[in-house]
Amino acid sequence: MQELINTLEACGYKVHSAKDKNEALEISKSYIQSSMSIGLGGSTSVQEIGLLDYITSKEDITLYNQYEKGISMEENTNRRRQGMLTDLFVTGTNALTKDGKLVNADGSGNRVAAMIFGPKNVLVIVGKNKIVDTLEDGFARVMDVSAVKNINRMNNKAIEMGKEPRHNLDNIANKFSYIKADEKDRIILVLVDEDLGF
Repeated sequence: MQELINTLEACGYKVHSAKDKNEALEISKSYIQSSMSIGLGGSTSVQEIGLLDYITSKEDITLYNQYEKGISMEENTNRRRQGMLTDLFVTGTNALTKDGKLVNADGSGNRVAAMIFGPKNVLVIVGKNKIVDTLEDGFARVMDVSAVKNINRMNNKAIEMGKEPRHNLDNIANKFSYIKADEKDRIILVLVDEDLGF
């Protein structure tokens, strides 16, 4: 793990290592400061460590939460846009290569766009199941694991809401990216020694 951390820091990431979800949450909370603005990228990992609940419960920040129940699609889109110009963008990743590339696919693209440019800082929660050897392994994981599980999750939610399920991966894997940190310490990685998310 230390060798990976050294490589990631050499690439320009700020890196933290957490032994479990609880430690990952405590590390992440240290980046949530009063009066800051926060944007969200779709992430089961963020939810699983309890960070989404923590952020949404805070009243001293400006949160652009596109997942708030009852908002219109127009408001959802507006909040995604606002989230890309925040102090901190909080998300997960589909894969992280051992040479420091974040590999992702998005439906709308706000998550990958924010990782690349916009927010002052990006906080990325990374379970050990997301770490892969190569870029090719990263994209294979995106299509064979992440996208499949996400479409199943969305279909289950759609069925619960009485909506038509989606039948192919194109709905959630429209925009692909792999990036390395370019501005030192702008992207903060919390590496968690547990499986998280998809």
